[in-house]
Order: sequence, then structure tokens, then C-alpha cells
Amino acid sequence: MNRRPAPTTEPPELSTPASAPRTRAEVHAASGNRLGAAHPRQEGPTDLRLLPPALAAWATAALALDAPAGWVTGFAAVCLTAAVALLLAGRRHRGPGFRPRGPGFRPCGPGFRPHAWVRTTVAAVLLGASAAAASAGLHGADVRRGPVPALARQSATVTAEVELTSDPRLTRPRVSGDHMAPVSVLIEAEVRRVEGPGTTGAAVTRTPVLILVDTRGHTGGRSAQADAERRSPWLALLPSTRLRVTARSQPPLTGGDQVAAVLRVRDRAAPEVIGAPSATQRLAGRLRAGLRTATDGLPADARALLPGLVVGDTSRITPELDAAFKETDLAHTLAVSGSNLTILLALLLGPPGRAQHVERRGLAPRLGLPLRTTALVGGVLTLGFVVVCRPDPSVLRAAACG
Repeated sequence: MNRRPAPTTEPPELSTPASAPRTRAEVHAASGNRLGAAHPRQEGPTDLRLLPPALAAWATAALALDAPAGWVTGFAAVCLTAAVALLLAGRRHRGPGFRPRGPGFRPCGPGFRPHAWVRTTVAAVLLGASAAAASAGLHGADVRRGPVPALARQSATVTAEVELTSDPRLTRPRVSGDHMAPVSVLIEAEVRRVEGPGTTGAAVTRTPVLILVDTRGHTGGRSAQADAERRSPWLALLPSTRLRVTARSQPPLTGGDQVAAVLRVRDRAAPEVIGAPSATQRLAGRLRAGLRTATDGLPADARALLPGLVVGDTSRITPELDAAFKETDLAHTLAVSGSNLTILLALLLGPPGRAQHVERRGLAPRLGLPLRTTALVGGVLTLGFVVVCRPDPSVLRAAACG
């Protein structure tokens, strides 16, 4: 009895005749390797889910800086309450057929609920707005609270204990009327205690100010800057140093949302230090000073540019060089950004695409560091990067994204 041959059960790709051409995925065809890509990565559609919360946070921060504290507090509380209510309502509405999103989840497939996506997006927008309002409100409160703003409006002479929050830097020489304005030292600081007209004793506060120290250098250009660098002991101060200054307070002409007053110090004597900088700042200061010393043998422009490109130290940038960079739209190269941190982390981790694979490169696998230890060391390097390069906006953005 003849038996009918059983139907083939081979997959279509295995039953294809040998003469038929086999198509390869684009990611493997573009790899240039006969066997294809070992770690294929295919780009998906643009993910814009974080765009609404980001826009809400930026807009809220811009509007909340000058808003009254009561309005900002109420707005942040309402947004936070509404966001929590939406998230809790979403958890209650999950039926028995709810499936969490996984690798196979599709926004149009089974288990997709449009109202859940809308609820989550609105909750994220409210949370972003609440966080931005709280941050901007706290910053605005620091600028407006305490006796310092009122003393500045009176142009009163005050005696204050301040803690430096930035490195000292020189102003650029400028013409004022028929004479050259003197080169001054600028330092950002926080007033911790202040005495002045109308205050009973020393008032304890925490108010950001800008200290302006007159160096009495009345000639312009390179000679003024070199003379100020040689004579002013204020330029050797480090962040976190505490000083006692007697100065005339004035309202800021610009940047009123960042500092509460400008303290003009006209004393030519050395600053009165009442508290040494922290050990971390001393170490960072030695590293920055060591880089400046290592560049002493270079030409003038290179000696000024190298510390600025590496750690953002622009103390040696002359007015002429600064003007040249601004005219050629290259001033952004003197700001430390993500490229500096990328180079630092690449030495430890190697190419970012292989950081979590066995074939990872960099110093970490050569030192035998496991992935968790490598992540911890990377975090320490990022923190050190912020301390050495100073917590400027570009540095903090690079550290947060890194």
C-alpha cells in the first residue's frame, strides 16, 4: 500500500531552494561583516514622552522666580496633589487583564489603553511643574529674604561674614566717561551674618551676593590684568573660604534674580579670612594650580587657553583674547561641557555601546573591575569632575546627562 508523503514542517526560510537569494536584515547588511553585527542596534521612532514635562518645568521655573512665595507654594502643592491623585486613580483602574509594558508591548496592540497614557503624561507634567516651582521658589526666597536686600536699597555700609561660592575672577577693563575704569576682582558669595544700619546686632542669614573688590589698576589691556594678578591677594582665595568684609551694599544692575546685592570693597589690604576652605576645595585648587604651573612654559595665548579648555579656568584669558573668541563665535569652547566628561569616562568605560557587554574596553576591564564597581567609580569620577571644574550650569548639565 502506497503511503502519501507527509507534508513538510520546515520553516519557510529552511525550505527555500538553495538557488533563491536570502535577504539579510539591514542592520546586519550594513555591518560589513559576513556573519552580521554581533550586537545589532536598530533605531526606533523618536520618543517624545519627556517633552511635555520638560516644557512644563522650564516654563514654570521662568515664571516662578519673581512670583510671591505664597503663590509658588500653593501652585507646587496643588500640582503635586493632582499628580498623586492621577497616579493613584490609574492604579485603581487597572483591571485583571492589565499587562505591564514589556519588550513585546505595542501601543496599538492588546492591553493598550489610551486614557492610561494620557493620565500618566498629565501626571508627569504636573510633577515637573511642581518640582520646578519648588526649586525656583526656594532660589527666589534666598534672594529676597533677610536684611541684605533692604540694606542694598539704602546703599548702606555693612560688615558681613561671607562664604565664597566661586573662584575670584578679574573684570575686563572698560572706558567710563573720559577715563579707564579700574580692574576689579569679582567673587560670588553668600552672606551668613551681616551688621548694618537698622540691624540689632549681627543678623544671621543666607543670601547670595556679588563681591566687587577694587584693585586700583587704572591702566588697561594686558598691563592692567598682569598688575592686578601680581598685587591682589583676593585672587588666591578658594570657594568655601569664609571672610569678614566691610563694604558698601548696592542693588544689582543686572542679574537681580541671582544675587540680592553687590558688595563693593575698597580696602586695599589682604582679605580677613575667618574660615579656611574645605579639604575638597583645597585639593581641587591644587589640581587647578598645578595645571597652570605646567603651562608656564607655553606661549602667552596657549598658556591662557589650555587651563580653560581642560577645567574651565579662564583666569589667564586676556581681554584681547576674550574679544577674539567672542567675535569668532568660539567663546563656548572655553566652557567645560559634556565633551570633557565624555573623554574622562571613556578612559574608564571605553566605547559607551559596549560598557555593559563582555567585550567592553577601557581601564575598568583591565583593572578587573566588575560592572557595579565600575559604575561606582564612574560616579566618583563625575563628582570629582564637578568639584574640579566648578559647579557651573554647563558642568552640572554634563554631570546629570553623563
